[in-house]
Amino acid sequence: MKAVQLIDKISHIDTYKRFGKITRAAGLLIESRGPIASIGDVCHIYLQKEHRKVLAEVVGFQDEHVLLMPYNDAAQISPGCLVETTGQPLQIKVSRALIGHVCDSLGRPLDGRLQQTPMPAYPTSRQPPDPMTRPRILEPMATGIRSIDGLLTVGKGQRMGIFAGSGVGKSTLLGMIARHTSADLNVIALIGERGREVRDFIERDLGSEGLKRSIVIVATSDQPALMRIKGALTATSIAEYFRSEGQNVLLMIDSLTRVAMAQREIGLAAGEPPTTKGYPPSVFAMLPQLLERTGTSVSGSITAFYTVLVDGGDFDEPISDAARGILDGHIILDRELAQKGQYPAINILQSVSRVMNDIVSQDHLDAAETLRNYLAQYRESEDLINIGAYKPGSSKEIDDAIRYHPVIQSYLKQSRNETPDREEAINQLIRHFGKGAG
Repeated sequence: MKAVQLIDKISHIDTYKRFGKITRAAGLLIESRGPIASIGDVCHIYLQKEHRKVLAEVVGFQDEHVLLMPYNDAAQISPGCLVETTGQPLQIKVSRALIGHVCDSLGRPLDGRLQQTPMPAYPTSRQPPDPMTRPRILEPMATGIRSIDGLLTVGKGQRMGIFAGSGVGKSTLLGMIARHTSADLNVIALIGERGREVRDFIERDLGSEGLKRSIVIVATSDQPALMRIKGALTATSIAEYFRSEGQNVLLMIDSLTRVAMAQREIGLAAGEPPTTKGYPPSVFAMLPQLLERTGTSVSGSITAFYTVLVDGGDFDEPISDAARGILDGHIILDRELAQKGQYPAINILQSVSRVMNDIVSQDHLDAAETLRNYLAQYRESEDLINIGAYKPGSSKEIDDAIRYHPVIQSYLKQSRNETPDREEAINQLIRHFGKGAG
């Protein structure tokens, strides 16, 4: 029976190589007449002058032409160059040998230290897991950040957004989480970063100890839009591979906004109409497809942190609003708090973890709510307190808020090298703000 099936397959093999031919280049896109290909297929463009080939991807069609976008520089592509399709979307090589290495968007090591070991191919474009097969999030995951573990507890398989403007401490916070997390493995994607910041993050924020248990994917701002998108897809695929191996993976993508901007470039180049704030519809279709791939599965979990750049303090701009509606919680970094010397500059009153109620004890919840109430009361009366207009004894709630404010500030502040244990952070919270405290 197997021999018959094999003969049948051989009889259906196309023994001809079919090529297309470049006819036009317009902006980011390369047009070719042929070959027969599908959206997302990887193609080889053979350069006539340099006798080498360039990888490109099919991003659309126009009349009888195939619209291609190269992964790398298109400077040497000229009319008449031959195009050959691989017949399949991008695949990357993944195994445990990648741990401790820095790779590009195609999964190729940038540090040149990876031994040439056989690794299985894994597709970068996959469907999210069936929602009915996803286990519920019932187990907390330590992040090593006291204010998150105590007041915004994250569960294994949860997806959180970190929303902030530039220079408020997103990268530093990600590095602290990567070094101190209880996850088995970190997969970190640096998308659209300045070239200088890559080494800064790896050596200063992540450190050698963090890199030993991490895989870092880098797509700098000078790279084509397609490479920036593939960086996020490749990082997600690597995390999925290790999740299927039974690992609890921590995925961090910095930043989701730059991924959306890269998709905007591609969508507009392919002829999509601009809609909300210039973003075409494909951006808002791509976001849930990417974000829903993480989370829990029957074999393991991917806990994900996505940073979202907020321009001008507008937390309701299109990408922020769309991401907040998909994710399982958000952490707001406040520039005003950073200017006051609170690091990490997490605005606890504006941040929320949507699964915290399901994964912590009632004592923990009560203590966290009490701290929030004191902090909200202090923030509401802060101007009166600062100018001396508040008279002590006028309000018991404000008096309590003033009394506890130094304790709250001490709890929220944390130096980069401080590594509080999760249980220690919770016990400290309950000791100061639990029932019967004070």
